[in-house]
Amino acid sequence: MTAQLQRFVNQVVIVTGAGHGIGRAVAERFAAEGALVAVNDVSGARAAEVAEALGPQALAAPADVSSKAQVDAMFDQVLARLGRLDVLVNNAGNIHAARHFLEGDEAWWDQLLDVNLKGSFLCAHRAAHIMARQGSGVIISMSSGGATRAHRGNVAYDASKGGIEAMTRAMALDLAPYGVRVNAVVPGLIRTYDLDEASAVERGKVVPLGRLGSPEDLAGPTVFLATEDARYITGACLVVDGGVLVQQRSPQVETFPLSRFPTW
Repeated sequence: MTAQLQRFVNQVVIVTGAGHGIGRAVAERFAAEGALVAVNDVSGARAAEVAEALGPQALAAPADVSSKAQVDAMFDQVLARLGRLDVLVNNAGNIHAARHFLEGDEAWWDQLLDVNLKGSFLCAHRAAHIMARQGSGVIISMSSGGATRAHRGNVAYDASKGGIEAMTRAMALDLAPYGVRVNAVVPGLIRTYDLDEASAVERGKVVPLGRLGSPEDLAGPTVFLATEDARYITGACLVVDGGVLVQQRSPQVETFPLSRFPTW
């Protein structure tokens, strides 16, 4: 992708969970628009690989976001190397821990909440102190349709995302007087892992726009929330899901099926 705009020249951005998928696409977009990007991932190797691919304007910043000590060390590293912080994207999360509620346990609950919700809090809390003192900044967190709807087998995951949206609204109120905006992005069915084409097409049939989303579909809207064009947006949850959440029924059980739509 070649960005036509350079809206983040000399701005510093931290993207957590940027070693792959949505996080990497967001980091790439910020870098393409001139930002100095700190690439976080729990894997040092992945963080280094992405930072190297982005070039000299990127910094590898590995850390487990569920650990306050590691989060503080990451932020200290970024401030020491880059001097400031303008945007935080809380993207790191565990999306591969589906388990029926009756089979859940405390360790399962804690692991999901620690990474997805506590990790977002720890990073946002540290970022907010930096941004409030400089009188500007943007915090963006990744939510999910599970924050307002339900996934089967994902009670802990959905609870963590519901917490992120509640935290986003409350942080927006607390930080607005300091010039800090706080928003969330709500991805839909995004193809972020290996999936054969036939399965991707089949899963995409539930999406009104007719396909699974790509990580790049999330990058533009996420970056937009950090731009001057979004300067009057705070406390919002921007849904980027191809229309999934607005429909009452999936196409397979719709009372007015696609077969009845006009064609030319």
